[in-house]
Amino acid sequence: MQAKGNNELKNKQLKGDLMMLFVTMLWGSSYLFMKMGINTIPEFNLVGLRFVLAFVISAAVFYKRLKQVDMTIIKYGALLGFFLFGTLSTVTIGMNDTSISNAGFIFSLTIVFVPLLMAIFFKKVPDAKTIFGISIALIGIGLLTLNNGLNLNKGDFLITLGAIFYALYIIVTDRVTKHVDSINLGVVQLGFAGLFGFIFSFIFENPVMPGTTEAWIAVLALGIFCSAIGFIGQTIAQQYTTPTRTGLIFSLEPVFAALFGFVFVGEVLSAKGYLGAALILIGIISTKIDLKKLGFGKQYSEMDI
Repeated sequence: MQAKGNNELKNKQLKGDLMMLFVTMLWGSSYLFMKMGINTIPEFNLVGLRFVLAFVISAAVFYKRLKQVDMTIIKYGALLGFFLFGTLSTVTIGMNDTSISNAGFIFSLTIVFVPLLMAIFFKKVPDAKTIFGISIALIGIGLLTLNNGLNLNKGDFLITLGAIFYALYIIVTDRVTKHVDSINLGVVQLGFAGLFGFIFSFIFENPVMPGTTEAWIAVLALGIFCSAIGFIGQTIAQQYTTPTRTGLIFSLEPVFAALFGFVFVGEVLSAKGYLGAALILIGIISTKIDLKKLGFGKQYSEMDI
């Protein structure tokens, strides 16, 4: 009976890992679709369309739960929606001046910015493993983004700012989800992110609907696959796997971004860029890896899932 239970647990874990891998692939493709979208749609406009579409789809899936939404969830949803809007706005604008590959690897630095910001705001000093990973990743970003004059271009800077925004989003999310329904909060934040996108678009741009096939593909892919399915898929998958494995799988996002950039638009990094990208990936993985929690040296219990 115990062997059967362990096999069922491993099968669930495998399904969760495969679903998380699929979600990570979708998010890796988002840089390509953002690049496509900004050719004909203003940046804030694109963010608004993306998140409103994601909100409508997510609300349709979880409409029964949304009956329980209260003012606390709306308040937290507005706060998280603003951070989400700030994240995707800076990244989308930054895509004008950087490559898909660069954007994917730089944005993955979110994973190392989180412990840095935790240390700044909450005096929570990172452990030696995390400090090592951060150091390696920062060397990598230097190799990937700095030119011979040691200058960081505008696009790379904005993607870095987006990674910091997202790190703040993760920290705030951890604080506000303890006493509310996380799925309802997740759906509501998508609506607010879309609302902020359209508000900024009306102030600073001339909002438009997609006018070309390429623009429609970009909006539908970003809204349906990269946001709605990505959000719902992550929620489901994380029921069956562990945070450590989730973090490691998410570390593959920049690899998928670089792959999509290479296959669809022929982007190729320089030798220095590939070295920098590899160091970023090594730094990120080294902050997340835990052999025991990966399954070496112990069996999972139900509490690990």
